[in-house]
Amino acid sequence: MNVKNARRAVAAIFFLLGTFMGTWATRIPDFKAMLGLNDAEFGLVLLVLASGAFVSFPFAGRWVDQHGTAPTTKVLTIATVCAFIALHFGTDVWIISPIAFALGFSFGALDVAMNGWGADVEKALGRPVMSSYHAVFSLGAAVGAGVGALALKFELSIAAHIWLWTGVMSVPTALALMVGWTETDRVKPEKPAPFLAVPRGALLLVGVMALIAALGEGAVTDWAALYQIQELGFTSSRAAIAFAVFSVAMVSMRFLADGLVARFGPVRIARLSGLAAFVGTLLFVWGGNPWILWVGAAIMGFGNAAIFPLAMSRAAADKEMSQGTALAAVATLGYGAFLMGPPVIGFIGEAFSLRFAFAGIAVLALSITLLAGALRVEPSSKPKGEMDLA
Repeated sequence: MNVKNARRAVAAIFFLLGTFMGTWATRIPDFKAMLGLNDAEFGLVLLVLASGAFVSFPFAGRWVDQHGTAPTTKVLTIATVCAFIALHFGTDVWIISPIAFALGFSFGALDVAMNGWGADVEKALGRPVMSSYHAVFSLGAAVGAGVGALALKFELSIAAHIWLWTGVMSVPTALALMVGWTETDRVKPEKPAPFLAVPRGALLLVGVMALIAALGEGAVTDWAALYQIQELGFTSSRAAIAFAVFSVAMVSMRFLADGLVARFGPVRIARLSGLAAFVGTLLFVWGGNPWILWVGAAIMGFGNAAIFPLAMSRAAADKEMSQGTALAAVATLGYGAFLMGPPVIGFIGEAFSLRFAFAGIAVLALSITLLAGALRVEPSSKPKGEMDLA
């Protein structure tokens, strides 16, 4: 078993999943036009996809517990590729709806499993690498979106685009699936965990941290531009800059975070991250000047970047719950916030203002600093050579 090869394999799968997200995002208008749906009707298709991901988490947790992280990741990678390819067959709403659900299900389940495999590799290496995986995912999404833009420029059909990109990714994906991995210390649970497992003790606080970080990311993704246009009077092109700055900051910090965690420990990094997210969101809320707002967006990105990877690493090392169940429970809170948080922010924005909604997110971000101690793992769980977590 070569740990370095396993690390590359997990990174390749994170990258693959990111490219699929970026590809899908660029072709959403074409799917909507092909299906002849209005915004509300196509929104239901997107809800079906999101529901598939949400439903998948407890299943993924059970599969990880019963079969291990690497085998589950490999099977779900194949399933996700098949569901992605099937998208172009969705020529009407009755066909694309089950395909979208299957894609969401396989996507969500794979996310849990590959985070578990990544945590196992991290443990074997004796140093943090989880943030870099999430950075690679974000990089993959950017690559997928970039290739999608080229596909649109050259007027490739949806089918040609999907088959072409799947073909490009087939070699690195196949190499990743052939990498061997043996989980020597995995203990198979005596009985399957309940489907609706709720994180307990410190892990519940970790899940709340993941929820807050995902809520902040979802708010910037879905509402930052509208906030700037409607309440600050920015143009659409100027409003788009904030999200670009936020995204670059997120990816950059995720590549840097592993080294910082190795040196200072996850608790300190989480405390500083929560403080940064708080300050950045406040600048975003009160910075009427574009430059102040963009600085705030960058600080927000830096602050939110490391929290979700740290939460997944902590879940995989939990002592009270099995690995798969813990990962699924934290993923449910985190991704649930990412999926359901933006509509809630919309309701708050309608009732009060988007500025008020973002101010609330700033207060929540500060609570990450207060909850950061929950990331501490008992000393007995540390592999040889791992850094101090205090």
